[in-house]
Amino acid sequence: MLSPKKTKYRKQFKGRIHGLAKSGFTLNFGSYGLKSVEPERVTARQIEAARRAITRQMKRQGRVWIRIYPDVPVTGKPAEVRMGKGKGAVDFWAARVHPGRIMFEIDGVPDDVAREALRLGAAKLPVKTRIVARIDAPVAEHA
Repeated sequence: MLSPKKTKYRKQFKGRIHGLAKSGFTLNFGSYGLKSVEPERVTARQIEAARRAITRQMKRQGRVWIRIYPDVPVTGKPAEVRMGKGKGAVDFWAARVHPGRIMFEIDGVPDDVAREALRLGAAKLPVKTRIVARIDAPVAEHA
C-alpha cells in the first residue's frame, strides 16, 4: 500500500476539501481516465483495491497510472478510550481528492475493456466518478 517514506510532521489537522481541483484535471498519460465528481478522502487501501480491480479486468494488458497519492495521515484513538490524553496515533494514510481530479488513467486496451475496468475500479472508491476519454481515443466497433 502507498504511504510516504517520511513527512515533515507526524500528525495533521483534518481540514476541509474546498473548491475544484487546481491541477490533475486533464488526461496526461492514458486514453481513458477516472475523474472524481465530489470531494472526499480516499484511503490507501481504497486506492489499492481500485488498482487491483482495474488491472484484473484488463488481464494485465495495457498500462495503469495512479494520479493520486495518500499523503495525509489520519489518526484514530483505540476503542473504549476516555477523552483527552492527546491526539491518537496515525491509523491510515489518505489522499484528499477534489472534484475534477483524475484519479486513474489507463491505456493500451480496447474501449469496452477500458470502460468496464474503470467502472469496476470506481465501485471500490467512496467518490462519485465519471469515466473520461481522450477525444482521439480509438472506439471499438460493436458487430
